[in-house]
This record gives sequence, structure tokens and C-alpha cells, in this order.
Amino acid sequence: MVSNNMDYQVPQRSSSPDETVKKAVDQESLQLSENLLKIKHKIVIMSGKGGVGKSTISANLAVALANRKQKVGILDSDIHGPSIPSLLGVKDKRPELVNERIVPVNGPLDLKIISIDFFLPDNTSPVIWRGPLKMRALKQFLSDIEWPVLDYLIVDLPPGTGDEPLSIMQLIPDLDGIIMITIPSDVSQHVVRKAINMTKQMDVPIIGLIENMSGFVCPTCNTYYDMLGSGGGESLAKEYSIPFLGKIPIDPIIAKNADSGKSFLFEKSNNNCIKAMNDIIDKILEIVD
Repeated sequence: MVSNNMDYQVPQRSSSPDETVKKAVDQESLQLSENLLKIKHKIVIMSGKGGVGKSTISANLAVALANRKQKVGILDSDIHGPSIPSLLGVKDKRPELVNERIVPVNGPLDLKIISIDFFLPDNTSPVIWRGPLKMRALKQFLSDIEWPVLDYLIVDLPPGTGDEPLSIMQLIPDLDGIIMITIPSDVSQHVVRKAINMTKQMDVPIIGLIENMSGFVCPTCNTYYDMLGSGGGESLAKEYSIPFLGKIPIDPIIAKNADSGKSFLFEKSNNNCIKAMNDIIDKILEIVD
């Protein structure tokens, strides 16, 4: 029994594990919202089909925007096969810790880059994760990374319509939209249709469609060849009433620069693929802005 002349203090109940987790989740969600508010435009590059040059287009789109005096970041959301660091020549760099926050790696033209590749022991280490871990990693890339104020964030998705695309569409509710990539072949279009239908089910807008690897012009005889078919991208865009953004031809200059970690847009020439990419950028800016 407590006497009347004593001050009795009720014991404080310690936080339960569930409450601690909830506080951490709430803090992370708040940081995610604050980060996204610093980014004016969020664009996702998607295909559904592997091997169509999606990451190459993502990297060069980011470079092209930065070259137009835009502040640009790029998020490599391919957990199992990240290639953005290699394409942009920063595969040997590591993010820095500033004020107890991880900041993105600086790339060409002051691009801000984040990829799982930066956090692996070496360039040959595989990531053997199931879905929940991938979702968690992508959420941390958006919330725990100290993204600066950006005009554009480009998100490069892996092939398929699984964990990573679903996570990104759920984590970034105010996406400007998807840029869909295909090549002319019927096989590619069959798979890309699945990706288009996914975006429709998720109610995410599609900015437009690009046909990559669209024909080849022989450098010696100037003869044009439809190496992978013809007109597939335009017909697919028409089928789904999607803006057709343009065609990027097959050109050794793209592969050569990609392997050396450079953008083909820095080449000093009037190459057809450079012109095509710049025309596509003009259309994207017109639609987004």
C-alpha cells in the first residue's frame, strides 16, 4: 500500500517489438515521401523482354537529359543483373556516407546513380534473393538514400512483370509514366504486350514506345537491312494507342561505347542513332512537360 505522503510514479511500459517496427516503418515511409517530393519527374524504362537494349536506352536517356542542363538521377532496379554502373563507367565506385546518410554515386554530367552493384563485394557476386528482400532493397534505395533535388529520376527495370516492376509502381505512386522498349521481332512484341497490360492493370500511364535495334545501314555500301523485322514497334504502339517515340537503329557505335562505359551521344559525328535518340528526347520532353 502506498502512503498519502509519497509521490507514486506509474512504471513506464517499454515499447513492444511491434511498436518499434511500426515506428521504423513510419519513419522510412516519411523519408520516402520526402525524397520523392524532391524529384520533379519520375520515368520508368520497361520492356518485359530481356535483351532489347533497355538498360542502354535508360543510361543514354539519363545522359541526354543531363546534357540538356537537367538534374538527373538514375536508379538501377535490376537486382539480379545490374548493368547501369558498367554502362556509365562507374562500376568501380562506391557510394559515400555524408551526415550518416548514403549519397548516390556521381556519374558523367553529374548524374546521380544508385545500383545494387555498388554494394556487392565484387563485380562477379550474385544476388540470390527472393521477392520480399528485393522489395525491401528497392524501398531502401528510394527512402534511405539521400537523393538530391532532381528534375528527372530514371528507373531502369529488369525484364518481366514480377517483383521489381510491381515494387516500383507501388513505391512511386506519382510516376510520370513508363517508356516501353521493344525490338521489331514478333517474339519481342508478344512479351512486351504483357508488360503493357501490366501497366494498364496498375493504372500507370505509358509515355510512349521506342523500337530499338531497328534496321542496320551497312557502313561500306550504305544498304539498309531489316535485321530483326520491320514495323513491329509502330504497329504495337498503334494497337494500344500509345505514342510512338521513334526508332533507334543497330549500330556498332552503341555497343562499342557501352562496353567502354561511355554514352554514344558523346561521339563527334552525325550518326543516325545519335539523331534518333535526340529526336526521341524531344518527344519525351514535350509529353512529360
